[in-house]
Amino acid sequence: MSVLNVLAVVTVTDWKAGVSWYERFFGRPADRNPMDGLAEWQITAAGGLQVVEDAERAGSSYVTLAVDDLEGHRAALSDRQVGAGEITRGEVASFAQVIDPDGNTITLAQDASTG
Repeated sequence: MSVLNVLAVVTVTDWKAGVSWYERFFGRPADRNPMDGLAEWQITAAGGLQVVEDAERAGSSYVTLAVDDLEGHRAALSDRQVGAGEITRGEVASFAQVIDPDGNTITLAQDASTG
């Protein structure tokens, strides 16, 4: 199997409200809306995050984003009125969690060797 791209999918109860929140989270609008009810952010050359409305599954998504500056990203989120939990430092990585309005968990993680 040769994989060219990976997309994480986050389910929300209200698509417009969810997209608005993720615009604040990423600090920019979605890169594309490939179909009705689907917004997509390209976050690396080969990876992205999609937001889709699915009230039955909303709140059950988990996404981990590896970042280069956990403290800086956490501060930037705060500036955009997106709360991130306290930083937990471990031997392998440090991380902070963000919970979206539907209860989906986004973990920002930084390799311990880089910060």
